[in-house]
Amino acid sequence: MGVKNGLISELTHESENTRKMLERIPADKYTWKPHAKSTELLKLAAHLANNPIWIRRITDAKEFDFSKMPPAASPAYKNADDVLALFDKNIADAIKALEGTTDEALTEPYTIRNGEKVLFTMPRVAVMRSFVLSHSIHHRGQLSVYLRLLDVPVPGMYGPSADDAR
Repeated sequence: MGVKNGLISELTHESENTRKMLERIPADKYTWKPHAKSTELLKLAAHLANNPIWIRRITDAKEFDFSKMPPAASPAYKNADDVLALFDKNIADAIKALEGTTDEALTEPYTIRNGEKVLFTMPRVAVMRSFVLSHSIHHRGQLSVYLRLLDVPVPGMYGPSADDAR
């Protein structure tokens, strides 16, 4: 199958699960957050929808330097439909980026730094699995807790959830 095709399969599977979660965001709770230090619901969903952009960043360069990143202009996502459209676009672009790479390129080192400080260097495939996929699964887990606290039925990810009809 190869590393590239395995990543595409994994990304596709996880994106289907993530999309199910994003589809459940209640329109009347976009600014809700479970704690003062937490991120608002729609902002958390937008962050999750943006995570796939890292796949292209990883395939197209040898490193990423946070110190060279322009100040974040937070786009205004008005609703869950905006977030879903962004997620679908970013997943499609991530899959296209993976289709355009090779297994050999995925074993090459990739560095994430902040100026002179190297945060880590790992093979591209490892960065994609940890910094993109695991990171996304982490935030999807946060989103599932938000939904549970809002009494929104939580979809199953790796089998049925307590809310799925049996």
